[in-house]
Amino acid sequence: MTRTAAAVPPAAPSPAGTAPRSAGRGAGTGRTRRPRTFDNPGPLRTTGRYLLLVAVLLLVIGPFLWQLSTSLKGPGEDVYTATPGFFPKDLTFSNYGKVADTIPVWTYAANSLVVAAIAILGNVVGCTLAGYALAKLRFRGARLLLGLLLATLILPGEATIVSQYVTVRGLGLADTLTGVALPGAIAMLNVLLMRTAFAAVPPELDQAALVDGANVWQRLWHVGLPNVRGMLSVIVIFTFIGAWDDFLWPLIVLNDPQKYTLTVGLQYLNGTFTTNPRLIAAGTMIAFVPIVVVFAVCQRFFFKGVEEGAVKG
Repeated sequence: MTRTAAAVPPAAPSPAGTAPRSAGRGAGTGRTRRPRTFDNPGPLRTTGRYLLLVAVLLLVIGPFLWQLSTSLKGPGEDVYTATPGFFPKDLTFSNYGKVADTIPVWTYAANSLVVAAIAILGNVVGCTLAGYALAKLRFRGARLLLGLLLATLILPGEATIVSQYVTVRGLGLADTLTGVALPGAIAMLNVLLMRTAFAAVPPELDQAALVDGANVWQRLWHVGLPNVRGMLSVIVIFTFIGAWDDFLWPLIVLNDPQKYTLTVGLQYLNGTFTTNPRLIAAGTMIAFVPIVVVFAVCQRFFFKGVEEGAVKG
């Protein structure tokens, strides 16, 4: 005898005027509403975000655009009115030529480049070695050394500026560009950034290189550095900006006007009896251009380094 399949009782019909429970809201239209989250904001929140971004953008680039506008205004245009115009009525580039005639701006810019180059070289080499040692090497007193590095970040730069000057003068580096760049050659914050970057490298890579017979320097060069290129670009950018824009320390160390950096030399644009804001604005733009160039170049390497630093399975 063959077994007959048990008859399945039909589903009970739903009451009239009611929809099945499995049907969600919006089943009649074929669409479901997505919940309002941070990634899926409503129209009102989206508009508010864009307005906030525009306001922040104006606050950031507003002073820069105003300085650029002032540097392009001619001598016949009044810049002291209650409501000065934003767009120059008498557009001219002669203010930039007058800056070069008033001060040796190119000599000052070259001095700033020398200081920035020494600072970048010191931070790239020194912070890389120190960060790799703190992150990957095991030695006695590593935690104590890391705590001392963190303690140095608490003190402001002005609190140690006298001791720095005494040290630089004792080394015979007063009134030299090397003495200006020396205190910023290795920044403790950059050491901590490099330590964090090296600590993020998977330890399996170091173990595999160690099995292959690689020593410490080979592991640093072939395993560590390819994975921290992005952080190196960040260090280069901020070290250059800090060395280029520094004013107080070069003013203390340097005495010879021919060795002034650009930020210190720009003070001569502010005369004793007369002040031309157009020349000051033009000098500010000259000092600002190298920062834009360095940031634009290193930004590309920054994203490229982050992409190349990804660990492939």
